[in-house]
Amino acid sequence: MERGNETTAADMEFLLLGFSELNHLQTFLFFIFLGVHITTLAGNLLILIAVAAESSRPPMLFFLCQLSAIELCYTLVIVPKTLVNLADPGSRTISFTACATQMHLFVALGGAECFLLAAMSYDRYVAICRPLHYTAVMSQGLCFRLTVACCLGGFAVSLGLTLAVFRLPFCHSHHIDHFFCDVPAVLHLTCTQSYTFELPLLTACVLLLLLPFLLILASYTCIVAAILSIHPSSGQGKAFSTCASHVAVTLLHYGCATFMYIRPKSRYSPSRDKMVALVYTNITPLLYPLIYSLRNKEVKGALRKMLLQRTSQATWNNLKYRICVCNKLY
Repeated sequence: MERGNETTAADMEFLLLGFSELNHLQTFLFFIFLGVHITTLAGNLLILIAVAAESSRPPMLFFLCQLSAIELCYTLVIVPKTLVNLADPGSRTISFTACATQMHLFVALGGAECFLLAAMSYDRYVAICRPLHYTAVMSQGLCFRLTVACCLGGFAVSLGLTLAVFRLPFCHSHHIDHFFCDVPAVLHLTCTQSYTFELPLLTACVLLLLLPFLLILASYTCIVAAILSIHPSSGQGKAFSTCASHVAVTLLHYGCATFMYIRPKSRYSPSRDKMVALVYTNITPLLYPLIYSLRNKEVKGALRKMLLQRTSQATWNNLKYRICVCNKLY
C-alpha cells in the first residue's frame, strides 16, 4: 500500500507476520509456545484453586488470586492466536475489530496489573510500617474496592488509547511485524510523522506505568526506612523476605513495559520488540506462580493444604474401594 493512499483501519485487515522469517522453525516454535502456555495456565489455575479453597483469605492471598486471574486472561488474549498462526500460516490475517479488541484487552490487563502491584505494595507498607493496624486497615471491603479500582482504571485508560490509535490513518502497509497487535507495531503503520500522535501512548504510559511506579516507590521508601530501624538485624531479614516476591514481580513487569513503551517511534525495532514481547507474554506469566509459590508462605500453606486434602481424599477412596472388593470376595 503506497504512502499516498491513506485509509482508515476499518477499511482493511491486518496481517500478523509473527515469526514468518523462521519458516523452518514454525513447528518447533508451536510446541514450545504450547508447552509454556499449558504450564502457565496450570500454574495460575493451581494458585487460584488453592486460594479459593481457603476459608479465610488474608489480603495478600486475595491480591495474589487477582494477579493470577489477570495473568490467565493476559496469556489467553495473546497466545492462542499466536499458536493458530504458527500451526496454519494462512490464518495470519486479523480483522480491524479483532486487532483493536486484542490491543484493548492486552493494555487493559497490563494496566490493571500495574495498579494491582501498587495496591500490593500498599499492603506490604501497612503490614510492616503499621502492623498493629493491619487487620483494621486492610479489610475485605478495602481489598475488594482496590481490586475493582485497579481493573476499572486499566480498562478506562486502555479504551482511550485504543480509540486514539485506531482513529489514525494507516498508509504504510497492513502488515504488522509482530505476533499480536501491540501498540508500537500498529503505530508504526500510521501515516503521520508528527509527535502529536504519540501523545495517547505517552499519556497511557504516565497513567499506567509512571503513576503506579511512583506509588510503589513511595511505599518501599517507607518500608525500607521502617525495616532499617528494626533491631536485631535478623528481624530485618525476615521483614525483607516478606517483600521479596512482590519486588521480583514488579521488576519483571516494569522492566519489560518500560523498555517497550517509554521510547519514541523512531527507535522502533520489530525483531527486538518481538523478543522482548516473548518474555512478557510467555516467560513472566510462567515465572509469577513459581516466584509466589516459592517465596510466599501463605501461598505455600494454601498449596500444601490443598494437596494434603486431595491426597487424603484419594487415599480414603482407595481404601473404600478395597473394602468393597473384599466384601464381594468373602
